[in-house]
Amino acid sequence: MKRDCETSLDEWLRRDTRKPLIIRGARQVGKSTAVRQFAASQGIALYEINLEKHTGLDPIFARFDVPQILKELELAIGMEIKPGAKGILFLDEIQATPHAIAALRYFYEDRRDLAVIAAGSLLEFAMARQTFSMPVGRVEYLYMGPMGFQEYLSALGESQLVNEIERFTPSEAFLTGAHERLLMRLRDFMLVGGMPEAVASYVAGGSLLRAPAVHQGILDTYRDDFGKYASGEDLARLRRVMEYAAAAVGDKVKYVNINPQWRAAEVRHAIDLLARANIICPVHHSDASGIPLGATADDTVFRLLFLDVGLMNAAYGVTALSLETFKEKRFVNEGRMAEQFVGQHLLHAGPAYQRPTLFYWLREGKKGNAEVDFLLQCAGRIVPVEVKAGAGGSLKSLHQFVAAKDSPVALRFDLNPPSVQTVEHAVVTPDGRTAALKYRLCSLPLYMVEQASRIVAQM
Repeated sequence: MKRDCETSLDEWLRRDTRKPLIIRGARQVGKSTAVRQFAASQGIALYEINLEKHTGLDPIFARFDVPQILKELELAIGMEIKPGAKGILFLDEIQATPHAIAALRYFYEDRRDLAVIAAGSLLEFAMARQTFSMPVGRVEYLYMGPMGFQEYLSALGESQLVNEIERFTPSEAFLTGAHERLLMRLRDFMLVGGMPEAVASYVAGGSLLRAPAVHQGILDTYRDDFGKYASGEDLARLRRVMEYAAAAVGDKVKYVNINPQWRAAEVRHAIDLLARANIICPVHHSDASGIPLGATADDTVFRLLFLDVGLMNAAYGVTALSLETFKEKRFVNEGRMAEQFVGQHLLHAGPAYQRPTLFYWLREGKKGNAEVDFLLQCAGRIVPVEVKAGAGGSLKSLHQFVAAKDSPVALRFDLNPPSVQTVEHAVVTPDGRTAALKYRLCSLPLYMVEQASRIVAQM
């Protein structure tokens, strides 16, 4: 998300030992805009070159001669590239000239005085065609996702609503008027999503009908990008997995459901590529036996999140609906919308320099299954998270997790105003014993997802 990215950019620029920085994120999440806005806010020069428009420079980068590379870049942009922290060399769409990616290590070794930022999409696709690897240890990464709900509210001029969300504490009641207005804005966001172009289009016109055309254009761009790096069955698998991910958010992935004729290894390879391109994200099962959650994660058991809820709905076919129709009808994927919304925000809740990861909990057995939507690592403890599309719903799986892991706190997202309560409940565990549960349940409206860690830490 853009605000976290700008904070991390500022920290990176101020360091004496900075390495070339690669901003990771799917195409059109706003990577280039974030760099431009950061340079403008700091009052420093930006030496920007879009390498998709200068693919002829790839042989120059392949020489790994930094002084010669800089001369060619200066000629291309018509500017002298000055050293020091007074300017940034910005290599945009770096995947178009793959040798530029490898050359970043030589910028680090030979010109540490020069601040270098690169951004690009589908880097793994481009690198797969080369004989060299990523310059591991010589570059740093920042990860960007779509705009968050609070950024969306700010774009709409709803700063008062943002303030109400940010200052809420579990010890006080939330304003009824603010809650109702936020639910209305939340419904909008489910269709508009957080892709900057879709948000800008909605802000400019105020109509939900504008967003679907933007979403389709973005999805078409992704499909066209795949065609640059894959063909035949490989291309078909990439496109099919993207379609499946949009329709199956929240489902445990079974390769046979994607295409029973394809080998599991082939499908998994397509999933891995799309995940590295940040278009989808696997949410792996973790046993949740301790922190970090990834230590007990199972790479073979996972669900998928899509990049953005607006894009998910467009790919799924929920488009061109009026707001009133959307409010009145229940769609087959309404629960998926809520889970996608919460998931994409939790995914990017950490610092921008950390690779986004997310986990869930699953127990399968003859005596009953249990599944918790997400696991949140907060204040040194593991907090189970349940997502409900409406105002109510069962908490059976949450009870099973609390019984199994002795969790003192649990989190539920739904459409109700925020509340905190002590839950006392008896549950029968898989081994047949009856466990008496007592834990604190924090119920938050979906629109407070970005404040979840702060609020839970205050309990």
